[in-house]
Formats: sequence, structure tokens, C-alpha cells
Amino acid sequence: RRFLTSKEEFHAYLRAGGEPGSQVGDEGEEDKEEDKKEEEEQDNSCQSEPPAKRVRAEDGGNQEDAGEEEKERPERKRARGQNKSRPCMKPNNYEQSRLCPSVTQGSPGKCHFGPRCRFLHDVAEYLAGKPPDLGQRCVLFDTFGRCVYGVTCRFARAHLGDGHRNVVNAALAEQWEGKVLVRSNLSKELQHQLRKRKFSFQKAEEYLRGLKAQEALQGENPKAEALQGEDPKAEALQSPSSRGAAPTIPTVGPLTDEDVTKLRVCEKKKLEIQGKLYLAPLTTCGNLPFRRICKRFGADVTCGEMAVCTNLLQGQSSEWALLKRHHTEDIFGVQLEGAFPDTMTKCAELLNRTIEVDFVDINVGCPIDLVYKKGGGCALMTRSNKFEQIVRGMNSVLDVPLTVKIRTGVQEKVNVAHKIIPRIREWGASMVTLHGRSREQRYTRSADWEYISECARIANPMPLFGNGDILSYEDANRAMETGVSGIMIARQVLVGALIKPWLFTEIKEQRHWDISSRERFDILKDFTNYGLEHWGSDTQGVEKTRKFLLEWLSFLCRYVPVGLLEHLPQRINERPPYYLGRDYLETLLASQNVDDWIKISELLLGPVPPSFTFLPKHKANSYR
Repeated sequence: RRFLTSKEEFHAYLRAGGEPGSQVGDEGEEDKEEDKKEEEEQDNSCQSEPPAKRVRAEDGGNQEDAGEEEKERPERKRARGQNKSRPCMKPNNYEQSRLCPSVTQGSPGKCHFGPRCRFLHDVAEYLAGKPPDLGQRCVLFDTFGRCVYGVTCRFARAHLGDGHRNVVNAALAEQWEGKVLVRSNLSKELQHQLRKRKFSFQKAEEYLRGLKAQEALQGENPKAEALQGEDPKAEALQSPSSRGAAPTIPTVGPLTDEDVTKLRVCEKKKLEIQGKLYLAPLTTCGNLPFRRICKRFGADVTCGEMAVCTNLLQGQSSEWALLKRHHTEDIFGVQLEGAFPDTMTKCAELLNRTIEVDFVDINVGCPIDLVYKKGGGCALMTRSNKFEQIVRGMNSVLDVPLTVKIRTGVQEKVNVAHKIIPRIREWGASMVTLHGRSREQRYTRSADWEYISECARIANPMPLFGNGDILSYEDANRAMETGVSGIMIARQVLVGALIKPWLFTEIKEQRHWDISSRERFDILKDFTNYGLEHWGSDTQGVEKTRKFLLEWLSFLCRYVPVGLLEHLPQRINERPPYYLGRDYLETLLASQNVDDWIKISELLLGPVPPSFTFLPKHKANSYR
């Protein structure tokens, strides 16, 4: 308890730079007055913490006047969930004058746009307006012996010679020559085919023709029954084959080579990940640099961020970037979200032919309204016919295993996963991951591991991974005792990998790691280096790295060091109190103030641009 402090003392300590005695005295009184003013002036600011509940004065005042004030006071909503109204933080331009890529690549005379080019071709003119460099060393030059960003690099002084010539370390560059570090890139040719709709989906279209033939034989297209209650209608969970319908793909017609050489289920590559640690697909924060951090700490299986199938089919570069795979990710999969069998089946065939993955996962656990209202995510658990058609269709066009991630159900006290899992196994999925919460619970309450254990017995022999409330090796041990094949370590609020990516090491070494503030800061430094490698070391890459670093800090600040806890381990759903760390850096890393996160980013990536603003994706993660 000696580390506990008040909110005023906490912020006074940080403002004083960690000087002893700065958290008490007159300065503390001034902070209290400042905080009161801030609460009055910024009641509606989404960057501030919701003010403490006002204690009603018991002085016998005029109750009628008080009642009128309560009526006049506008109703305030609690800051929670996804911050949908946050301002657009992407700048219109990262630099006032950008240098033409042809000059950066060392061929200024080969600009395809000629005099119509809107970028600069004069290096001296560009350098006159370029922001100052951020450091003496360039991570790209130190790692690969060459920085492809040349004079636009924000660390250019490390590799610029006479006449602004880009220096190359030939010996180091030769070691990396010919090696593919990041796979699953979208080529211009493929993007053109997708945008012009010239890509051939032969297998997917064959499957979809089979669905139409099936519907024609049935003479009707029955709507899927919602799986509500403990006794849903049996017809909603029955497959067409069990209802006497025609098979998915007609067997009439001439025999083709594809019929002869088609992979059978037993011939598909097996997904051997039982007992391994699985890093869940994490939207926004589960980017490639973060996965590299988790991989270094012992994650066995990684998965890309959730990608929307329709965006992939349109050839959107931003969506295809979610599928990139680093060469250190030896077991890697991608997760797709969609609501209809035609788009999901075509997307599965597209990925099967264009990228290298070890498995494809279907997201049937996303609880957000944007996805649910369109019939995707958790909504598929109530649309069993579409769900079956998606799983069967994707499985028919994929040469790699197909997995499914689901929740316990949609409603809080109505579990339906145990009724769906046997059907998923029958439809051809290789594995199921079960998050022990319903859609209504989202990421609150405790995960129901008793129910996960029941579903694991029902799923046998199909592997089932459990997910939810894993924050220590003791939690992982208790989870494995439930009979699951493995555990998925995820992210939200006080959960798992985003709070402590070294959790994988703790589980494998069966210990609590009292990691120091310097070690945690070094992890952030490695993340920024990986980010500069991935997004670039020019101004645009630096600011993109900063953005994702700040998003991660909005979760990382919730960690309470082991050496400060009275009882081990840290409990899920316990909001950490204000405390002073064992040094200034540990206290700074515990701050849940946006300004302090920005200060940490400036220690790693230099000063922020003018008029820089940041709000985290979740309102509940940022408050004063």
C-alpha cells in the first residue's frame, strides 16, 4: 500500500519530473484547484476522465431548486466502448513539399509523369523545407545496410554522403539480398484484376452454382431460424444433407480432371497446434510489429488482423496490408469477416491462390454493431443456413485448414455454442476457438471456463481452443485443466498480450516476471524499430508508427508491476488505482493520461508535428 497515491499527487509527481516531495504540499493544493477547473471546463471532452460522482450536500438546501437544476443539466453518457465520434487524426499531408519517388530511388530522369509531376525533383529545395532529423542512427541502415528512403528518411544523416548521396553498406546488404522478409504483398497486376473484376473464381463459382441448384430442387429458400433459448428449432441446426436435400455440388455431368485431382479432407494439411500458445487476431493493435514482439516472447501461433472479405475482393491496399506475414512467423493464419457465402467463398479461393498461410479463420465472434447489423461476426450464430454455406464453401476451395472463432452466444444468459460446435465439425472445420463470453457481455464480466470445458468435450475429436481472462501462467494452467486443446491469448481491457506481451514467457517458464521499467521501455523501443522497418523511416512512416504505438500504450498503461502487488496475480477486470512506481519511468508508464503517452512517444520518435492530436480507439482507456 505504500505505493498507492491520489490522482493529484500522481500527476504532480509526473509534472515535477519525479523529484522527491513533489507530490505533496502547496503544489498538490494547486493541482486540486486545476483539476476542479478542468472538470468544469471540459465536462464533455472525450480526452478527460469522467469526473468523480458529486456528493450531494446534506445542509438542508432548497430541494425544489436542486430538482430544477437536475432537470436542466444535460444527460451525460458514460465514456465507454468504441470511440466512434473521435476526430480524424490523419493529417492531410505529412510534409508541405514531398520529394518525387523517382528521385528517392536514384533515377530522377525516369519520372513517369514528367512536367505534370506534383512532387519536387530538386533535392536542395526539398531539404530546405524538410523537418529536422530525429536521431543519429537509422534502423534500416543498421539492420539491412541500405535505407530505401534516402534523403526523405528522418534519420538520413546516418547514411547520406557527399552531394546527398545515399551510402550503402555493401557487406551487410549482401547478406539480405534475395531474402523475402515480408510476404503476402498485393501486386499491381492482381490489384488491377480485382478492380476490373477479371479474376477467375472457378472453384467458388462451381460451389455457388451447386447452391442455386440445391435451392431449385428444394423449391424454396427457407430463412435460418435464430438460435435463441436453450431449445431452438431443430431445423435451424440441421444441414441440407440431413434434411434430405441434394448435395452441395451436383454429381451429374462429365468427369473432369478437377474431380479426379481434388483434395480430400484427409489429404489436407493438418493443423498441429495442440498445446501451443496462440496470439489472437487483434484489430488495430495486432499489427505486424506487435506480432514480432509477441513472437520474440514465445508466441507459437500468430494470426493477422480481421480482414473484411469484400474489401479484399475490391483490391483495397489497406485491407491487404493486414495479411502481411513476417518471415519469423512460422505458423501464421489470416482471419476473414463476412456475412454471405458468395463473397466469403470467393475470398477464400483468392487467398488460397495468392498468399502463403497455414490456416484461414472465420470471425464469428466480433460483437461490434457495424459488423453484427450486416449479418457478420456474432450474427452468423443466428443464421445457421448461411453459416453452414460459408463454412462448407470455404472448406471446398481451400487447400489449408479452416478454423472458426465463436462466442458462447448472442444473449448473455443464452448459450448456444454447444449446439453449433458439432455442426461446425460436420461442416468440415479443422478447429474451433471459443471465447467464453456472449456478444452482450462483449469484454466485460469473467469468461465462463466451465462452459468452455463442456464445449471442449462436445467438440472432441476436433480441437477446441479456449479464450478469455488469461493474464498469468496460473490462469493458463487452470485453463488447460479444463480439457481444451490450447489457449488463445487476446487483448481487451485487462486481458493478455496487449497488457503484458511477456505473458508468453511467463507461461512457458511458469513464473511471475517482475519486469523493470527499463525492460518495458526497451520493448517499446523494439516496437518502434520494427514499425520503422514495416511502415518506413520517412515522415509518413514515423507518424504511422507513432499512431500504433499510442494505441498500444492505451492498453499497456493498465499493467501493474508484480513487485507492487499485495496479492499475485493481477486480477482481470480490476481497474488499477493511482500509484507511484519504483522510479519515474515506471510511474510514467502507468499514466492513463493521453499527454503522457505522447511524451513517451516523443522519447522514442522525437517531437510530434504541429497541431498533433490523438484519441485512443476506446474512450474508456483514456482519462485524466
